[in-house]
Amino acid sequence: MLKIGVLGAGHLGKIHLKLLQQITAFEVVGFYDINHANAQLVSQKMGIKNFSSADELIAAVDVVDIVTPTSTHFELAKKALEQKKHIFVEKPFTKSLAEAEQLIEMVEKAGVKAQVGHIERFNPAFLAAQQADIDARFMEVHRLAQFNPRGTDVSVVLDLMIHDLDIILNLVKSKVKKISANGVSVISATSDIANARLEFENACVVNVTASRLSLKNMRKMRIFQPNAYVSIDFLEKKTEVISLANNIPDDLPAFSMKITRNNKEKHIILQRPQVEPINALKMELQSFANAILNDTKEIVSVYDAYDVLFLAHQIIKNIKENTTKQQQCLIHS
Repeated sequence: MLKIGVLGAGHLGKIHLKLLQQITAFEVVGFYDINHANAQLVSQKMGIKNFSSADELIAAVDVVDIVTPTSTHFELAKKALEQKKHIFVEKPFTKSLAEAEQLIEMVEKAGVKAQVGHIERFNPAFLAAQQADIDARFMEVHRLAQFNPRGTDVSVVLDLMIHDLDIILNLVKSKVKKISANGVSVISATSDIANARLEFENACVVNVTASRLSLKNMRKMRIFQPNAYVSIDFLEKKTEVISLANNIPDDLPAFSMKITRNNKEKHIILQRPQVEPINALKMELQSFANAILNDTKEIVSVYDAYDVLFLAHQIIKNIKENTTKQQQCLIHS
């Protein structure tokens, strides 16, 4: 059994603590939270030891689960890796690329497992979509959220869009050759709304939008490819695949329509792959335990997280450049 401790007992940290107690591979030793009053309440309510410092907690465990603001990820992960502890870090991996590079070197040197919390990889709707043979040529992605002060210490690109960037890179598997992005800061000091057009070397084009100032929540991805359209609703946990086929499968889908194209009979088929009712976060944490115990590759490695972080920072850079150009145009107009 792996002894695990959680750094951070805020909203998400408490969920981690609850789920870790349900995973038999882990023994929850305790947690540390910088807010002492909150830590005492969590300890009393959940019956879990509250450590007096991050250092004390790290020394007492085999695995460190970091669920704190992004700006603290680097220092806490560094402390854990110096003691050769396995680490799970919530997304984004770090605030800067330099920090991520240093942590990757430390992970390699320590010879431990490290996983980053890109939870949408475990979303049941995304898992169901894996049944389709995805060969994306164009993708339209929207992640809209009602305002929440949590996460506003970083751009909406690092706060929300990064979820979709991870999925996009996982699906497209090609290098980005061009980025065109814009963003607007409305409430916070960084972009609260952002849009990016990504052009890949394999000719795939992706249009991705993220907002944390919307009236309703939305997390949708639409994938267009030859003879098929795949829709993934990460929020409602629904997946649909509309495809063009020569024949209707034996297990007749809920909807099919016969058409004639180039004098040949074709069938438009609507399929809704079964979406299993799973807890994505619990599955994510269980997968990390499996990687440690079986010495297998993490599903979302620090290398994956670095690639996503690199793309996110390229988008942020592009937004800043375009914002500067717009301001200069206003000055000279």
